[in-house]
Amino acid sequence: MNTTPRIALIGECMIELQHRADGSLHQSFGGDTLNAAVYLRRELGDTGNVDYVTALGDDSFSDAMCQRWTDEGLGLSMVQRLPGRLPGLYCIQTDANGERKFLYWRNEAAVRDCFTTPAAEPILAALPDYDVVYFSGITLAVLGEVGRERLLQALIETRRRGGKVVFDNNYRPRLWANVEAARVAYHTVLAQVDMALLTEDDELALFGYADSEQVFAAYPTIGEVVLKRGADACLVRCAGERFAVPAVKVEKVVDTTAAGDSFSAAYLAGRLKGNSPEQAAIAGHRLASRVIQMSGALIPR
Repeated sequence: MNTTPRIALIGECMIELQHRADGSLHQSFGGDTLNAAVYLRRELGDTGNVDYVTALGDDSFSDAMCQRWTDEGLGLSMVQRLPGRLPGLYCIQTDANGERKFLYWRNEAAVRDCFTTPAAEPILAALPDYDVVYFSGITLAVLGEVGRERLLQALIETRRRGGKVVFDNNYRPRLWANVEAARVAYHTVLAQVDMALLTEDDELALFGYADSEQVFAAYPTIGEVVLKRGADACLVRCAGERFAVPAVKVEKVVDTTAAGDSFSAAYLAGRLKGNSPEQAAIAGHRLASRVIQMSGALIPR
Protein backbone atom coordinates (compact mmCIF):
# COMPACT_ATOMS: atom_id res chain seq x y z
CA MET A 1 0.00 0.00 0.00
CA ASN A 2 1.24 3.48 -0.84
CA THR A 3 2.19 5.75 2.06
CA THR A 4 -0.50 8.12 0.75
CA PRO A 5 -3.14 5.73 -0.60
CA ARG A 6 -5.66 6.76 -3.24
CA ILE A 7 -9.20 5.68 -2.43
CA ALA A 8 -12.22 5.82 -4.74
CA LEU A 9 -15.71 5.52 -3.28
CA ILE A 10 -18.53 4.78 -5.71
CA GLY A 11 -22.18 5.59 -5.17
CA GLU A 12 -24.93 8.13 -4.89
CA CYS A 13 -25.33 11.41 -3.03
CA MET A 14 -28.86 12.73 -2.70
CA ILE A 15 -30.61 15.85 -1.55
CA GLU A 16 -31.43 15.18 2.11
CA LEU A 17 -34.48 16.61 3.87
CA GLN A 18 -34.61 16.23 7.65
CA HIS A 19 -38.15 16.34 9.04
CA ARG A 20 -38.12 18.44 12.22
CA ALA A 21 -40.46 18.12 15.20
CA ASP A 22 -42.16 21.42 14.34
CA GLY A 23 -42.98 20.18 10.83
CA SER A 24 -40.23 22.11 9.07
CA LEU A 25 -37.66 20.55 6.74
CA HIS A 26 -33.90 21.10 6.89
CA GLN A 27 -32.11 20.56 3.58
CA SER A 28 -28.63 19.06 3.29
CA PHE A 29 -26.95 16.26 1.31
CA GLY A 30 -26.23 12.61 2.07
CA GLY A 31 -25.86 9.07 0.81
CA ASP A 32 -24.12 6.03 2.27
CA THR A 33 -20.86 6.04 0.30
CA LEU A 34 -20.74 9.85 0.26
CA ASN A 35 -21.07 9.85 4.05
CA ALA A 36 -18.27 7.30 4.23
CA ALA A 37 -16.12 9.36 1.83
CA VAL A 38 -16.45 12.52 3.92
CA TYR A 39 -15.73 10.78 7.21
CA LEU A 40 -12.85 8.83 5.64
CA ARG A 41 -11.32 12.06 4.36
CA ARG A 42 -11.64 13.66 7.80
CA GLU A 43 -10.14 10.62 9.54
CA LEU A 44 -7.22 10.27 7.11
CA GLY A 45 -6.31 13.96 7.01
CA ASP A 46 -3.21 14.34 4.86
CA THR A 47 -2.45 10.60 4.92
CA GLY A 48 -4.75 9.70 2.02
CA ASN A 49 -6.48 11.01 -1.10
CA VAL A 50 -10.22 10.35 -1.37
CA ASP A 51 -12.15 10.67 -4.66
CA TYR A 52 -15.90 10.29 -5.06
CA VAL A 53 -17.28 8.50 -8.11
CA THR A 54 -20.83 9.38 -9.14
CA ALA A 55 -23.02 11.15 -11.68
CA LEU A 56 -24.95 14.36 -11.02
CA GLY A 57 -27.06 16.76 -13.05
CA ASP A 58 -26.28 20.29 -14.21
CA ASP A 59 -28.64 21.89 -11.69
CA SER A 60 -27.99 24.16 -8.70
CA PHE A 61 -28.30 21.31 -6.18
CA SER A 62 -25.57 19.39 -8.03
CA ASP A 63 -23.43 22.54 -8.05
CA ALA A 64 -23.89 22.88 -4.30
CA MET A 65 -22.97 19.23 -3.74
CA CYS A 66 -19.73 19.61 -5.66
CA GLN A 67 -18.85 22.73 -3.71
CA ARG A 68 -19.53 20.95 -0.42
CA TRP A 69 -17.35 18.00 -1.45
CA THR A 70 -14.55 20.33 -2.48
CA ASP A 71 -14.79 22.04 0.91
CA GLU A 72 -14.44 18.61 2.56
CA GLY A 73 -11.33 17.83 0.53
CA LEU A 74 -12.82 15.19 -1.74
CA GLY A 75 -11.52 14.82 -5.28
CA LEU A 76 -14.10 15.43 -8.02
CA SER A 77 -12.23 14.21 -11.09
CA MET A 78 -14.45 11.09 -11.21
CA VAL A 79 -17.76 12.97 -10.97
CA GLN A 80 -19.85 13.16 -14.16
CA ARG A 81 -22.29 16.03 -14.77
CA LEU A 82 -25.14 14.91 -17.03
CA PRO A 83 -27.11 17.69 -18.78
CA GLY A 84 -30.78 17.87 -17.92
CA ARG A 85 -30.55 15.34 -15.09
CA LEU A 86 -31.07 15.72 -11.34
CA PRO A 87 -29.80 14.03 -8.17
CA GLY A 88 -32.13 11.84 -6.11
CA LEU A 89 -33.90 13.09 -2.99
CA TYR A 90 -34.77 11.53 0.34
CA CYS A 91 -36.47 12.59 3.56
CA ILE A 92 -35.50 11.38 7.05
CA GLN A 93 -38.17 11.01 9.71
CA THR A 94 -36.98 10.01 13.20
CA ASP A 95 -38.97 8.66 16.14
CA ALA A 96 -38.53 9.40 19.84
CA ASN A 97 -35.75 6.78 20.09
CA GLY A 98 -33.73 8.22 17.21
CA GLU A 99 -34.62 5.41 14.81
CA ARG A 100 -35.15 6.68 11.31
CA LYS A 101 -37.51 6.09 8.42
CA PHE A 102 -36.55 7.07 4.88
CA LEU A 103 -38.76 8.27 2.03
CA TYR A 104 -37.06 8.25 -1.39
CA TRP A 105 -37.47 9.99 -4.77
CA ARG A 106 -34.64 8.59 -6.90
CA ASN A 107 -35.96 6.68 -9.94
CA GLU A 108 -34.69 9.29 -12.41
CA ALA A 109 -31.45 10.11 -10.55
CA ALA A 110 -28.42 10.80 -12.74
CA VAL A 111 -26.34 8.18 -10.94
CA ARG A 112 -28.35 5.42 -12.62
CA ASP A 113 -26.38 6.17 -15.80
CA CYS A 114 -23.06 6.59 -14.02
CA PHE A 115 -21.38 3.71 -15.88
CA THR A 116 -23.40 3.66 -19.11
CA THR A 117 -22.47 7.02 -20.69
CA PRO A 118 -19.55 7.61 -23.08
CA ALA A 119 -18.02 9.84 -20.39
CA ALA A 120 -17.88 6.80 -18.10
CA GLU A 121 -15.21 5.10 -20.20
CA PRO A 122 -12.18 6.99 -18.82
CA ILE A 123 -13.60 6.74 -15.30
CA LEU A 124 -13.95 2.97 -15.50
CA ALA A 125 -10.45 2.76 -16.99
CA ALA A 126 -9.03 4.83 -14.11
CA LEU A 127 -10.64 2.90 -11.25
CA PRO A 128 -8.17 -0.03 -11.22
CA ASP A 129 -5.29 2.39 -10.59
CA TYR A 130 -6.61 3.21 -7.12
CA ASP A 131 -5.20 1.52 -4.04
CA VAL A 132 -8.69 1.01 -2.62
CA VAL A 133 -12.08 0.88 -4.35
CA TYR A 134 -15.06 1.12 -1.98
CA PHE A 135 -18.73 0.58 -2.82
CA SER A 136 -21.93 -0.61 -1.17
CA GLY A 137 -25.09 -2.61 -1.70
CA ILE A 138 -26.86 0.66 -2.48
CA THR A 139 -24.26 1.31 -5.17
CA LEU A 140 -25.13 -2.05 -6.71
CA ALA A 141 -28.85 -1.28 -6.66
CA VAL A 142 -28.73 2.18 -8.23
CA LEU A 143 -26.22 1.28 -10.97
CA GLY A 144 -28.57 -1.22 -12.60
CA GLU A 145 -27.63 -4.46 -14.36
CA VAL A 146 -25.38 -2.94 -17.04
CA GLY A 147 -23.63 -0.66 -14.57
CA ARG A 148 -23.07 -3.55 -12.15
CA GLU A 149 -21.41 -5.66 -14.84
CA ARG A 150 -19.06 -2.81 -15.76
CA LEU A 151 -18.27 -2.23 -12.09
CA LEU A 152 -17.49 -5.93 -11.66
CA GLN A 153 -14.93 -5.84 -14.47
CA ALA A 154 -13.29 -2.79 -12.87
CA LEU A 155 -13.10 -4.59 -9.52
CA ILE A 156 -11.48 -7.64 -11.10
CA GLU A 157 -8.88 -5.41 -12.77
CA THR A 158 -8.32 -3.46 -9.54
CA ARG A 159 -7.38 -6.64 -7.70
CA ARG A 160 -5.25 -7.86 -10.60
CA ARG A 161 -3.19 -4.69 -10.28
CA GLY A 162 -2.80 -5.10 -6.53
CA GLY A 163 -5.57 -2.81 -5.29
CA LYS A 164 -8.02 -3.72 -2.53
CA VAL A 165 -11.81 -3.88 -2.83
CA VAL A 166 -13.95 -2.86 0.16
CA PHE A 167 -17.70 -3.55 0.35
CA ASP A 168 -20.37 -2.30 2.78
CA ASN A 169 -23.47 -4.47 2.37
CA ASN A 170 -26.18 -1.79 3.04
CA TYR A 171 -29.16 -3.80 1.77
CA ARG A 172 -32.30 -1.75 0.99
CA PRO A 173 -35.13 -4.03 -0.24
CA ARG A 174 -37.07 -1.19 -1.91
CA LEU A 175 -34.22 -0.62 -4.36
CA TRP A 176 -34.45 -4.14 -5.78
CA ALA A 177 -37.09 -5.80 -7.96
CA ASN A 178 -36.97 -8.82 -5.64
CA VAL A 179 -34.70 -10.45 -3.09
CA GLU A 180 -33.43 -13.02 -5.61
CA ALA A 181 -32.06 -10.29 -7.89
CA ALA A 182 -30.27 -8.70 -4.96
CA ARG A 183 -28.76 -12.02 -3.88
CA VAL A 184 -27.36 -12.68 -7.34
CA ALA A 185 -25.81 -9.21 -7.54
CA TYR A 186 -24.29 -9.46 -4.07
CA HIS A 187 -22.86 -12.94 -4.56
CA THR A 188 -21.28 -11.88 -7.85
CA VAL A 189 -19.35 -8.96 -6.37
CA LEU A 190 -18.57 -10.57 -3.01
CA ALA A 191 -16.28 -12.96 -4.85
CA GLN A 192 -14.06 -9.91 -5.61
CA VAL A 193 -14.03 -8.37 -2.10
CA ASP A 194 -10.99 -8.11 0.20
CA MET A 195 -12.69 -6.35 3.13
CA ALA A 196 -16.39 -6.77 3.91
CA LEU A 197 -18.02 -4.29 6.29
CA LEU A 198 -21.34 -5.98 6.98
CA THR A 199 -24.37 -4.93 8.99
CA GLU A 200 -25.73 -8.06 10.67
CA ASP A 201 -29.41 -7.12 10.28
CA ASP A 202 -28.92 -6.58 6.53
CA GLU A 203 -27.24 -9.96 6.13
CA LEU A 204 -30.09 -11.71 7.95
CA ALA A 205 -32.71 -9.86 5.89
CA LEU A 206 -31.04 -10.49 2.53
CA PHE A 207 -29.76 -14.05 2.87
CA GLY A 208 -31.82 -15.40 5.77
CA TYR A 209 -28.80 -16.28 7.90
CA ALA A 210 -29.79 -17.27 11.42
CA ASP A 211 -26.91 -15.62 13.28
CA SER A 212 -23.40 -14.18 13.05
CA GLU A 213 -21.85 -17.65 12.79
CA GLN A 214 -23.68 -18.29 9.55
CA VAL A 215 -22.65 -14.88 8.22
CA PHE A 216 -18.96 -15.56 8.82
CA ALA A 217 -19.29 -19.09 7.40
CA ALA A 218 -20.75 -17.64 4.19
CA TYR A 219 -17.54 -15.73 3.36
CA PRO A 220 -14.58 -18.08 3.84
CA THR A 221 -12.49 -16.42 1.12
CA ILE A 222 -12.82 -12.78 2.26
CA GLY A 223 -9.70 -11.91 4.22
CA GLU A 224 -11.23 -9.31 6.53
CA VAL A 225 -14.85 -9.36 7.66
CA VAL A 226 -16.37 -6.89 10.11
CA LEU A 227 -19.90 -7.50 11.38
CA LYS A 228 -21.59 -4.32 12.63
CA ARG A 229 -24.35 -4.95 15.17
CA GLY A 230 -25.66 -1.54 16.20
CA ALA A 231 -25.28 -0.90 19.92
CA ASP A 232 -23.80 -4.37 20.44
CA ALA A 233 -20.12 -5.23 20.04
CA CYS A 234 -18.92 -5.59 16.47
CA LEU A 235 -17.33 -8.88 15.47
CA VAL A 236 -14.13 -8.99 13.44
CA ARG A 237 -12.45 -11.85 11.58
CA CYS A 238 -9.01 -11.10 10.21
CA ALA A 239 -5.90 -13.22 9.55
CA GLY A 240 -7.63 -16.27 10.98
CA GLU A 241 -8.54 -14.59 14.29
CA ARG A 242 -12.01 -13.71 15.59
CA PHE A 243 -12.78 -11.17 18.31
CA ALA A 244 -15.44 -8.75 19.55
CA VAL A 245 -15.01 -5.01 20.14
CA PRO A 246 -17.63 -3.35 22.40
CA ALA A 247 -19.58 -0.36 21.11
CA VAL A 248 -19.44 3.02 22.85
CA LYS A 249 -22.55 3.60 24.96
CA VAL A 250 -24.26 6.99 24.69
CA GLU A 251 -26.88 8.51 26.96
CA LYS A 252 -29.22 9.76 24.24
CA VAL A 253 -29.45 8.68 20.63
CA VAL A 254 -30.67 11.58 18.47
CA ASP A 255 -30.38 10.17 14.94
CA THR A 256 -28.84 6.88 13.80
CA THR A 257 -28.41 8.07 10.20
CA ALA A 258 -24.87 7.31 8.95
CA ALA A 259 -23.92 5.35 12.07
CA GLY A 260 -22.75 2.42 9.96
CA ASP A 261 -21.19 4.64 7.28
CA SER A 262 -19.11 6.55 9.84
CA PHE A 263 -18.03 3.32 11.54
CA SER A 264 -16.91 1.89 8.20
CA ALA A 265 -15.00 5.06 7.34
CA ALA A 266 -13.12 5.20 10.64
CA TYR A 267 -12.40 1.46 10.52
CA LEU A 268 -10.98 1.67 7.00
CA ALA A 269 -8.99 4.80 7.87
CA GLY A 270 -7.46 3.01 10.84
CA ARG A 271 -6.45 0.03 8.75
CA LEU A 272 -4.97 2.27 6.03
CA LYS A 273 -2.91 4.04 8.70
CA GLY A 274 -1.51 0.70 9.87
CA ASN A 275 -3.62 0.20 12.98
CA SER A 276 -4.71 -3.25 14.08
CA PRO A 277 -8.27 -4.42 13.34
CA GLU A 278 -9.12 -3.98 17.04
CA GLN A 279 -7.78 -0.42 17.11
CA ALA A 280 -9.67 0.34 13.90
CA ALA A 281 -12.91 -1.03 15.33
CA ILE A 282 -12.49 1.09 18.47
CA ALA A 283 -12.08 4.15 16.25
CA GLY A 284 -15.18 3.12 14.28
CA HIS A 285 -17.31 2.83 17.39
CA ARG A 286 -15.97 6.14 18.71
CA LEU A 287 -16.90 8.07 15.57
CA ALA A 288 -20.30 6.38 15.23
CA SER A 289 -21.11 7.27 18.85
CA ARG A 290 -20.56 10.95 18.05
CA VAL A 291 -22.57 10.82 14.83
CA ILE A 292 -25.70 9.32 16.43
CA GLN A 293 -25.83 12.11 19.00
CA MET A 294 -26.48 14.72 16.29
CA SER A 295 -29.09 15.14 13.54
CA GLY A 296 -28.34 14.30 9.93
CA ALA A 297 -25.82 12.17 8.13
CA LEU A 298 -22.81 14.50 8.29
CA ILE A 299 -21.99 16.16 11.60
CA PRO A 300 -19.98 19.41 11.68
CA ARG A 301 -16.22 19.10 11.56
